[in-house]
Amino acid sequence: MEMIIIEVEPENEGERLDKFIADNSDISRSYAAKLCDEGLVTINNKPLKKKDRVSGGSEIVIQVPEPSELSVEGENIPLDIVYEDSDIIVVNKPQGMCVHPAPGNESGTLVNALIFHCGNELSAINGVIRPGIVHRIDKDTSGLLVAAKNNDAHLKLSGQLKERKALRKYVALVNGNIKEDSGTINKPVARSSADRKKMAVSVSGREAVTHFNVLERFGQYTLAECILETGRTHQIRVHMASIGHSIVGDPVYGIKKEKFKLSGQLLHAKTIGFTHPRTGEMMEFTSEIPAYFENVLKKLRKL
Repeated sequence: MEMIIIEVEPENEGERLDKFIADNSDISRSYAAKLCDEGLVTINNKPLKKKDRVSGGSEIVIQVPEPSELSVEGENIPLDIVYEDSDIIVVNKPQGMCVHPAPGNESGTLVNALIFHCGNELSAINGVIRPGIVHRIDKDTSGLLVAAKNNDAHLKLSGQLKERKALRKYVALVNGNIKEDSGTINKPVARSSADRKKMAVSVSGREAVTHFNVLERFGQYTLAECILETGRTHQIRVHMASIGHSIVGDPVYGIKKEKFKLSGQLLHAKTIGFTHPRTGEMMEFTSEIPAYFENVLKKLRKL
């Protein structure tokens, strides 16, 4: 049982409980309501109802049950497979798909699709919730991801990531005109102390390095290539926002009023490269920018 404690700030006074939890944690509103119904959300050991209003200065204690192994099942979800052999599988994840199950989001994930497709041929290093998953990309980020079919492949691939020997290139449309043609953002990243759902640049965070190159300029927008040297949670999104160029469509780190109607950030994991864990062959894969992303670029090019 995981325990999460959230302190209610004065400005949150009077907010509905399930919404407050969703806005200040990684827990979805529907799952927060479910936890309330099960008596797992309390103040001073007193169970709260989902419709209760929060009080400034109080501490809400949330008990999150461990996910059940039986809850992670294969689902017949189409996969865009770029490459596959007996050791690895490279897939092109669509925007809107979570990589692995999480509280309140137990199905429809990439892991569910991989289990159906690969059966028992996935590494067990990350347990039943994340079989085969070597690295992740955000739900609303599209693009390439490699998964391991056995523990040896998993260890070798994760080792390459840790030693910064793997290649991960993203394409992002950001707000504003980046004046430099290229640059490096070297700022440590940690979970935000003000909002648990966010990451933030922090001196107490882990080292995070992102390199960028300008691909195209559109006046108020810039198309940039972002290359990860490290792979912290939300790294590119946090880093670009930190230099005043948040990613277009980013609901967390972006601007409030967007010109385009989008369902998530325009960030695509375009290229991935690594040494094959068995053969030692250098491999590199590239995917096309999704249609919804390309449509925005076409509109900007016509302006």
